[in-house]
Amino acid sequence: MKNPVEHIRAWQDEFTAVRRDLHAHPELGFEEHRTARIVCEQLTAYGIEHHAGIGCTGIVAVIAGRKSDSGKSVGLRADMDALPMQEENDFAHKSRYDGRMHGCGHDGHTTMLLAAARYLHETRKFDGIAYLIFQPGEEGYAGAKAMIEDGLFVRFPAERLYAVHNWPALPPGKIGITPGPAMAAADRIEITIDGRGGHGAHPHAAIDPVLVAGHIITAAQSIVSRNVSPIDTAVVSICSMQAGNPGAMSVIPAHAKLVGTVRTFRPATQDMIERRLNELVPAIAAAFGAKATLKYERIYPATVNHDAEAAFAMRVAETLVGPENVARNLDPSMGSEDFAFMLQARPGAFARLGQGGADGGCFLHNSTYDFNDAVIPLGAGFLASLAERAMPLPE
Repeated sequence: MKNPVEHIRAWQDEFTAVRRDLHAHPELGFEEHRTARIVCEQLTAYGIEHHAGIGCTGIVAVIAGRKSDSGKSVGLRADMDALPMQEENDFAHKSRYDGRMHGCGHDGHTTMLLAAARYLHETRKFDGIAYLIFQPGEEGYAGAKAMIEDGLFVRFPAERLYAVHNWPALPPGKIGITPGPAMAAADRIEITIDGRGGHGAHPHAAIDPVLVAGHIITAAQSIVSRNVSPIDTAVVSICSMQAGNPGAMSVIPAHAKLVGTVRTFRPATQDMIERRLNELVPAIAAAFGAKATLKYERIYPATVNHDAEAAFAMRVAETLVGPENVARNLDPSMGSEDFAFMLQARPGAFARLGQGGADGGCFLHNSTYDFNDAVIPLGAGFLASLAERAMPLPE
């Protein structure tokens, strides 16, 4: 009897076409109207019950197994949204929209879950109910939280949850699992500096917010190096600085703004960094006669895999690719995932699917990134296998 990967491989061309169509028509968070329509059309064609408009543009498909005596249920999740970035590829399925791109592979994730849905519906080799969750707004919009607040687990009470994200740093054919914290918490920091503008030739008459910004940037970097334990992990990155006008070489501006991110795994470390930034930012500005305020937003919590579900996902992966192709203790990533909200609500695990490409400089969020269509059958088969093996038919 074919395993799910072999079964789904027969549909490779069909789902490659679906994936490339989604790639060519990227949509940002909570704007995935075309994507949601395509998903619903495919589910309708397969004869699968589904419910749309959950958490704005989210969709949940419901598939009952041959039996449901066990009372078990499993949720499988894929994200659907794209990124606000310009694609620099030249293949036929490149983004048709300026400033929008599937630079993280959510087009591939959506396609894999569609393929898993078709397989599970056709074979129904499980005892229970599979809920397939097509989630909007992962890229900074907290779409998972929006779906939960819209009654996701009240209407579709999955007992445990699984999600898969493509990972260019792993070669195709490999699956990685990280027990415990797998992805970092993501916080947003915004620092507004108010000085006094003036002439660049007479800086003594001004209060230079650019100079203050430089000192704040330097001090912010010292938080990790001097306040975080060497055996802990954290990142503070100032990623944007706005001040003045590039065309005005001799005008000291009155204001400056810094925007960045903080990434942590431990709540205590997260609390400490927020506290230190609140101490440093106004004090440094005051030392130069300026004022500075910090806005600290906790966007996503850390994605923490549950021990039993992570171990289960590893065992399932081994049946598909062999123990030698399962990275059982894959290093955590300082990237973040809003699947974290779902893992706070239900036990589950987040896995990473090898797709290659990182050695060529094509990692996630890169303007030349593209999902590797060759891994669709394995990703879809892995998702389907998680449901089948979590809800086995009685002997």
